[in-house]
Amino acid sequence: MLQTFLQKIYTCQYGGTRTIENTTDTVYKLNTVSETINEMSKNYKDESNEEDTENKEKFIQTLLDKLDKIKDNILYEELIDEENGLVYEIYDILLKKNSITKDDLVKLLENRNEYILGFDDFDTNFKVEESVNIVVRLINETYKIFNVNNLWKHKIQENKKVIASQLGGVSRAISSVAKSINKKEAGFEEEIKEIQILCKQRDIEILDIKIEKAKTGRYIINIYKAVCQEDEECRIDELEYILSKVLKAEIVLQKNMCAVKNEQNLCKQVYMSKDKFMIQVGLAYEKKDGSLVSGDYNAQMKLDDGKYLIALSDGMGSGSEARKSSQIAIKMLCRMLGSGFDKDTSLELINSSMYINSKEDTYATLDVAILDLYAGNMEFMKNGACPTFIKNKRSVKVVKSVSLPAGILDKVDLVVYDKDLNDGDIIIMCTDGILESNVEYENKEVWVKNLLEEMETDNVQKIANILLAQAVDNGVGKAKDDMTVIAVKVKKNI
Repeated sequence: MLQTFLQKIYTCQYGGTRTIENTTDTVYKLNTVSETINEMSKNYKDESNEEDTENKEKFIQTLLDKLDKIKDNILYEELIDEENGLVYEIYDILLKKNSITKDDLVKLLENRNEYILGFDDFDTNFKVEESVNIVVRLINETYKIFNVNNLWKHKIQENKKVIASQLGGVSRAISSVAKSINKKEAGFEEEIKEIQILCKQRDIEILDIKIEKAKTGRYIINIYKAVCQEDEECRIDELEYILSKVLKAEIVLQKNMCAVKNEQNLCKQVYMSKDKFMIQVGLAYEKKDGSLVSGDYNAQMKLDDGKYLIALSDGMGSGSEARKSSQIAIKMLCRMLGSGFDKDTSLELINSSMYINSKEDTYATLDVAILDLYAGNMEFMKNGACPTFIKNKRSVKVVKSVSLPAGILDKVDLVVYDKDLNDGDIIIMCTDGILESNVEYENKEVWVKNLLEEMETDNVQKIANILLAQAVDNGVGKAKDDMTVIAVKVKKNI
């Protein structure tokens, strides 16, 4: 939906002769939409916070009403005194633990310098012991009944928090698009002029050129051309030569959006500095024995900034529901990253959407590797995912996290790692069907690490096949769970 919206804005801004007079108005409208959505997000947050306070007050009033039935209890006076804040502290403990114990209550009293003398001597102080037990039972029973009565309200409240987070992410994404439209790149006027002259000499009609240089030094060039006739060529080789000559760097085509093929009103070509590394990918998978479909899902795509995305998700359980969860997680990630969302916001929105919409026990892990093949580094993002193994000859390193899968918590529990790429690195990602297949090891990653260290081949498809075959063999020839292995080899471009 957002992607379509942004495409319409783009067409509006750059369509036809791509006049610039509409740019300021477009940016203003985008910022207005962003601010409106951000205000909606704040309203949801405020409503959620108000409901938190309201729930606390309702529970405390309910508890105080119940306490009226035990006025002869030795703790009665202390509990009904709202000014001392004891009931509020009890509520905070209940929120964290869902119940309170004798020790919890005694500790709260001790923190206020209220000591129950003789409490440890049960034989001599039975009345004290029984009084505390009565209060603890009353508090827990009241909270349990209160929770049942307010379960649906609590769900709505949590959903409002999640919606607030989603709206905030959308607001940031739209604001980012507005900034990119309004951004004026300086320092390339001479280069653009020279490119236009060389293109004109070769009868290549260019409407506009935008040149950016990333922090890594990579050039990103957007070229806008008039609609080609059906029998015309896109002139890619000639443009690569011109751009490389002017910018004094090896420039290659990244994306060609032909107006004729895409039914648009102008052509757009994206050129970039040639990657310093290349990759080879091997994939092997097997569904759980007896299942119709695998609950694992994976994707590979090149992002607009030239980086390469590899993503793997494991839906909890197996079968169609697990497959649906993992597929939604991966497809949402690819769409959001392609629509202008940053990585953190994308993962937060995926998590929150699954939290709202998922059925019980239909969660999904997220294992993401983003490789910058120009700068020579990679970023791992893990949310409940298995360790990643990095093999270079006989050396194997392990990257792991202890975060929960997407959709379990209302906020994403994301762990991010960075690593430089080395020529010959082989990155192995897998789902827990692989890892958990060996019951002999308490530390499950050890057997995978040992097997990878023993492998002499650097053929990524063979590595994936061997690891999958061994995992199936661990189950005496049957896959105990859905299993997926992705192996990626990094090589320097010659």
